[in-house]
Amino acid sequence: MIGTSMKFDDPILISIIIPVLNEEACLGPMLQHLKKEAHDFNRLEILVVDGGSTDNSVSVAKMHGARVVSSEKGRARQMNLGAKHARGNTLYFLHADTFPPTHFDVALIEALQQGYDAGCFRLKFNDPSRFLAFFAWFSQFNFAICRGGDQSLFIHKAFFEELGGFNEAYRIYEDNEFISRIYRKGKFRILPMHVKTSARKYADNGMVNLQYHFAVVHLKQYMGAPPEKLYDYYSRNIQSDL
Repeated sequence: MIGTSMKFDDPILISIIIPVLNEEACLGPMLQHLKKEAHDFNRLEILVVDGGSTDNSVSVAKMHGARVVSSEKGRARQMNLGAKHARGNTLYFLHADTFPPTHFDVALIEALQQGYDAGCFRLKFNDPSRFLAFFAWFSQFNFAICRGGDQSLFIHKAFFEELGGFNEAYRIYEDNEFISRIYRKGKFRILPMHVKTSARKYADNGMVNLQYHFAVVHLKQYMGAPPEKLYDYYSRNIQSDL
């Protein structure tokens, strides 16, 4: 477990790392949301790590005052590069279509100051579906199987580096693989507030169909399938921009 020496008078408390690939539609509203809902936006560093977008993602990020880092495509690679450029003692990994709760910055800093090494928020979807609400309900439970990148992830930078960051062999499942290592070595906190994330992938693939394929990926990983086998199954069965 990593201790904390963070103070609320540190110049930069949190580096928010947002990996993007053709996210211009989501990115602007989400960056505006961060500015509105943060307790002290001036203590945040926003790093948009672009994996080669062909839309206006980069210009949208710059227009909203984010620092843009260019990267090769791949979320694990993008997030690791963002962490290398981060100035904050705390890293907060956030998807471009996920919206944190009010005063999210205070909540996660307080959790780390209480002795936790990493954590996330609970999950809600921006869709009234009871099916999605059922699966989001499981995000309250502090087990690695209940975790996912859409819940966002905060972590001490020193602990992130100690763990070696995200495994870049994983083109999918990189969040789950990394969080499983956090659970083995650190103290993980589920905050009671919710992030709200887009259900667009469920709309594109069908809710039941997508959840089934997610379950198969989890099972394959549990049974020891290597990263390339997980990606092969995912790419054949799930419509995605990965």
